[in-house]
Amino acid sequence: RQQKWKSSVSTQAKMPPCDFVPEKYESYPYERMQKIREQNVAPSLRTYYKKPLLLHQGHMQWLFDHEGRRYLDLFAGIVTVSVGHCHPKVTMATQKQLARLWHTTNIYMYPAIHEYAEKLTSLFPDPLKVVYLTNSGSEANDLAMFMARLHTRNFDIISLRGGYHGGSPYTLGLTSLTPYKHGVANGFGCTTTMLPDVFRGPWGGSHCRDSPVQTVRKCSCTEGACLAKDQYIEQFKDTLNTSVPKTVAGFIAEPIQGVNGAVQYPRNFLKEAYQLIRERGGLCISDEVQTGFGRTGSHFWGFQTHGVVPDIVTLAKGIGNGFPMAAVVTTKEIASSLAQNLHFNTFGGNPLACAVGAAVLDAIEEDGLQKNSEDVGTYMLLELAKLRDKFEIVGDVRGKGLMIGVEMVTDKDSRRPLPAEEISQIWEDCKDMGVLIGRGGLYSQTFRIKPPMCITKRDVDFAVEVFRTALQRHVERAA
Repeated sequence: RQQKWKSSVSTQAKMPPCDFVPEKYESYPYERMQKIREQNVAPSLRTYYKKPLLLHQGHMQWLFDHEGRRYLDLFAGIVTVSVGHCHPKVTMATQKQLARLWHTTNIYMYPAIHEYAEKLTSLFPDPLKVVYLTNSGSEANDLAMFMARLHTRNFDIISLRGGYHGGSPYTLGLTSLTPYKHGVANGFGCTTTMLPDVFRGPWGGSHCRDSPVQTVRKCSCTEGACLAKDQYIEQFKDTLNTSVPKTVAGFIAEPIQGVNGAVQYPRNFLKEAYQLIRERGGLCISDEVQTGFGRTGSHFWGFQTHGVVPDIVTLAKGIGNGFPMAAVVTTKEIASSLAQNLHFNTFGGNPLACAVGAAVLDAIEEDGLQKNSEDVGTYMLLELAKLRDKFEIVGDVRGKGLMIGVEMVTDKDSRRPLPAEEISQIWEDCKDMGVLIGRGGLYSQTFRIKPPMCITKRDVDFAVEVFRTALQRHVERAA
């Protein structure tokens, strides 16, 4: 018998209606699931929340647990559900392909891979017109590193501190967040450089970012000038002059850092960094695993928001709306470096993945999700900025489109991260009121809000009110 669920937290927020009715949960009881988790699932796969959620069904921006409770999903399976859980169009295309052909490997020709390759590359500027399909973002970044080294005949690759580019032994050298580092040799030939973080870093200002919301830090820069950007470029040059040889294989950066909590760089930083790398014979790699497919709103790809054209682009997560697929897009010339010998991927670009990928692209276009990301994301950023102005512990609100970070601090002057247990309490309260959000940042101090791109302004009103209630509760607890 299902018990009527009552939240321990009272809020004025009313969850928007949803006419979808989930199926009845009929799998193992919660306690048995927990036991299996403890005994048979690798302990490195951690769960969120004190009492982990047992999720049973999803519909667009909504998730339902085993007791039938509904949650607004603002984390989208870690920025992966791009067009909505079980989007009917994607589901239908997948079912159709399931009945036709699952797998035959890309040594043969089959319609799906060619239709998808043409469709995907048509969304990129020249000369980025060749795609290599893989199964995960780590794998895509791994391959991008390999290509850059093969093509340039150089070895060193530079990444930004705070960047996340995967957890494979090769990509771990680029990933620059301690919790993901293991005490074994990895990342030979990888060098990190200072992150141009205009909120937490040594330099920042009041109009550095390409975002509707700027930092609370003041600066004396005139329009069009940015002292912070100049200083961070000096640091970048310093790395090039001290830590790597005269020629490098490449530089990789996310257009907006994801795992580190939607960190944005000053305008024109990437443009100048790309130029410096190319002067040293290196390739520029844009990791679009979280920023791609219209999520930033103003553009389809994150690199376009910086006015640059990379040499290699890596894609994953939102590419398949939750189906395991990823891709590397590059030029014909760079791709041919890999063709000197065999390099094969069994599942990459299989018929099923390509059918899913094509349906996702159709859904983004037909549902107007890039525009929705811009409109709803901008609305949410501005609403969250009002909470930043009201609460001392909300240090920074940042992002673009539906790629949003809210950094929590003890106070705005020191910018010291709010202690983890206090953040956890706010986070748990939001969950209890029906809103799921992510966590990120070096100290897990930043709330990551990256929902399915189908959410509405009404959903935002609900989510912001829930967040406000949780912040208010924190203030009362502290008092």
